[in-house]
Amino acid sequence: MPQVVVVGGGFGGLAAALRLAKLGHEVTLLERSATLGGPLAEVSAGEFAWDAGPSYTLLPAVVRDLFRKTGRPVERELELVPLDVVREHRFEDGSSVRVPSGRAPQLAAFDGLGAGLGQRWVDHVASYADDWDVLRRGYLENPWRPDHLPRDLAALLDSRETLHKRLRKTFKDERLRLVAAHPLVAEGHDLRNVPAWAGSTAYVEQRFGVWTVEGGMARLGTALADRLATRGVTTLTGTEATDLVVRDDRVVGVSTSGGVIDADVVVCAIDPRRLPALAAYVLRTMPAIPPVVAYLGLEGDAPELPHELVLHGDPTLVVRTAGRAPSGASTLTVHGRGRLSEDILRALARHRIDVRAQVVERVDLSPRDQVERWGGSPLGVLWQGRATVRRRLGPRTPIAGVYAAGAHATPGAGLPFVGLSAALVAAEVGPA
Repeated sequence: MPQVVVVGGGFGGLAAALRLAKLGHEVTLLERSATLGGPLAEVSAGEFAWDAGPSYTLLPAVVRDLFRKTGRPVERELELVPLDVVREHRFEDGSSVRVPSGRAPQLAAFDGLGAGLGQRWVDHVASYADDWDVLRRGYLENPWRPDHLPRDLAALLDSRETLHKRLRKTFKDERLRLVAAHPLVAEGHDLRNVPAWAGSTAYVEQRFGVWTVEGGMARLGTALADRLATRGVTTLTGTEATDLVVRDDRVVGVSTSGGVIDADVVVCAIDPRRLPALAAYVLRTMPAIPPVVAYLGLEGDAPELPHELVLHGDPTLVVRTAGRAPSGASTLTVHGRGRLSEDILRALARHRIDVRAQVVERVDLSPRDQVERWGGSPLGVLWQGRATVRRRLGPRTPIAGVYAAGAHATPGAGLPFVGLSAALVAAEVGPA
């Protein structure tokens, strides 16, 4: 039976390990930290806990497929809950818009910003329908080869149009540009370096909605970690992979802090820069830098806010309400990008959301803290122009027997893209 070693216990590594074990492979999962889940886990302090990374997901079918293909359906273990409001945006001129799922609700919401803006928005979103279909069929759901892409996919990936240029051409109203750009800006990208097709997130949000897990997204990671034992996966936590062992251009093992583990197949579900044998192949890429994050435990009720609130300006703040708190208390998570020369809560107070007197627990993580905590950027690869998409590794790599999954192997850092990358690896490796 082929020996498979999966490096990394985040969502991509968990999904790849489970899929390959279900295909009959003998799988060992390595994770450098003491717990599994990576950013799909919790940050805790006292009696409070917060989603460490994502607090929602797009494309719930990806999660459903993973659970169905590896054991019991997700509905038997978790409750996926659709969010009525994707997020609320508040602008510097005092206006705001709550963005729901669905074409008709979005048309009405954006018309609230100004007559005719709703139609402009839904027309913009609809312009991504063909792009999404090409990406889904040729890139996200089926194994592909960089030198043998379908013609329509190659034309899309090689397009010179940037998201910055498309949004400038499409919208005269800056507020609509800010809404359309937000998912990429929140991940630390410069729109001048992002291909226009990456804006298809707006289409996915509108058509498929935004979903969360009742009780917190960390429950998704816990359910998958628990399933490892059911599928017979050997899990080694506190074990850091330091490099690949390669002979005659083929992987034969993984060097770890505890010795060498033999392997016929290796799945890299971490930043490949951490494995010297792979690092040479990604020298021209950079990781996307996480935002500054403050996890807040509050005495009493938090302000009444949607699941996610974006406060545009400099700095731009993203406030999330998900978390667990004891009776009589509440939680907030605040992400900040831009000029953060003051405390992030003071910046938040300038938007008339002042919770400073309520804070009883607080955990601050800088970008460096997060990279060290998770062993790499959970946001994957930084867009540096259209060529970036071809410089990523995955699902195959130049080393025979080595595959790549996770945020660094996809054109998007969200859970759906990471989950799809794991499915691609399983399809490439095939049954035992």
